[in-house]
Amino acid sequence: MKDRTAAVFFDVAGTLIRVRHGVGAQYARLAARFGVAAEPSALEREFPRAFHAAPPMAFPGAPAEAIPGHEREVWRGIVRDVFAGAGHWTAFAPGAFDAYFEAVYRHFADAAVWEVFPDVVPALSALRALGCSLGIVSNFDSRVLGILQGLSLAPWFASVTLSSQVGATKPDEAIFERALARHGAEAARAFHVGDSPVEDCEGARAAGLRAILIDRGGRHVARHDLVRVVSLESLADVIRDTG
Repeated sequence: MKDRTAAVFFDVAGTLIRVRHGVGAQYARLAARFGVAAEPSALEREFPRAFHAAPPMAFPGAPAEAIPGHEREVWRGIVRDVFAGAGHWTAFAPGAFDAYFEAVYRHFADAAVWEVFPDVVPALSALRALGCSLGIVSNFDSRVLGILQGLSLAPWFASVTLSSQVGATKPDEAIFERALARHGAEAARAFHVGDSPVEDCEGARAAGLRAILIDRGGRHVARHDLVRVVSLESLADVIRDTG
């Protein structure tokens, strides 16, 4: 297997981990401390829209020391837009949103807020047994490094390639090329696994990798052009059979 598949890369949020109880519930619980009674389901509904409308988590040319501040500002805009879209923006007292956002940003850096999908560790173990080198390619911000450590996932991965550090977000080919270079791997002998048909699958394929869509919720059954799995339990078999 080592001669056939050099590396397998993974997306993080939605692929390896998820927010406990959902983003909306977490946002609403913290908002209550600031006197804002927000409906969790409304916040949950608005989050994907605000997230996808936000500027990319990439800052080409920015010095390394400036990147955490840029990441924070992107997230500030996302959280603001979630509450605005849900109709709760005006519920914050003057100046209260600033304090709320700081609390939220720290909150989501805590690994305890996240949970690992139950199929992840068995899948990673099976891939290791096949001789695969494992890495991460993510549009997450740099807080993910501590989260992976806290969830005991970091030791599984030889590399973590983040858009904010590379200056390019998925589906840009550049982020995948950087990940391949870190492993000394050829694109044709590598896979990328993620939950987004565009960012993960189309982006990886454009860079020459083979892509696998993890579709636990069955939202993409019509994507017959993609290799799709509903659980990572079958991932090693898929890679062994097509690697």
